[in-house]
Amino acid sequence: MFKWIHRFGSAPFVYRFAGALAPWIGFVCLAILLSGLYLGLIVAPEDYEQGESYRIIYVHVPAAILSMFVYVVMAVASAVFLIWRLKLADIVAQASAPIGASFTFLALATGSLWGKPMWGTWWIWDGRLTSELLLLFLYFGYMALRAAIEHPQSAAKAAAVLALVGVVNIPVIHYSVEWWSTLHQPATITKMGERNIHPSMGIPLGLMIVGFQLLYAYVLLIRMRTGILKRESRASWVAQLPEVNNTMANSKLSGTNRV
Repeated sequence: MFKWIHRFGSAPFVYRFAGALAPWIGFVCLAILLSGLYLGLIVAPEDYEQGESYRIIYVHVPAAILSMFVYVVMAVASAVFLIWRLKLADIVAQASAPIGASFTFLALATGSLWGKPMWGTWWIWDGRLTSELLLLFLYFGYMALRAAIEHPQSAAKAAAVLALVGVVNIPVIHYSVEWWSTLHQPATITKMGERNIHPSMGIPLGLMIVGFQLLYAYVLLIRMRTGILKRESRASWVAQLPEVNNTMANSKLSGTNRV
């Protein structure tokens, strides 16, 4: 069993495993997202207080959840990299940053669109929104720090430290609606033992959350494969890959045609 787990520290194995798994995850992700959108935007009834405007939760809530989830994954991967020097963990963290930033931006944008009819303003500087905005800056800071340092190993270590420091913002985002007075509504689907949302609305929301998680997994696998190829470009196993050989052959053929 442990030997099988250790195989995930091998770049060739992870590259091939991600390539085999990604299409299946992508197919399931598409099916779940389409089902969730159909049930949420067409089948689910109108909310008695918010009317049709509440339907933005089917994008806003999953995006907000994934914005935090991806950062936690990035922080854990960074810790693994710093402790055990596992290169693939750093690849996971680096590949996750742009995805998490996209989810965070989507959460802020959809939240602003939702807030205007509900609160009468596009933005308020309350705890939840401000800490979510800080999360976006943490993602940007992580990517900028990696790009600013020329030495790859030093860049990876510095970015990993930043990711670990920034993870303290995650509980602030989650509990901000309980700690401070805010216009943002409290959690409605995480209170155990309480039915805070009708199944006709909750089921499609659950599907969208799962769909967004699968979307993250799919994009992560694709970006990991690219990251592995960049890091292992001089390895012999990379030169033996059919896709690499085809790319090199096409490049040579294009150069010959130009001459």
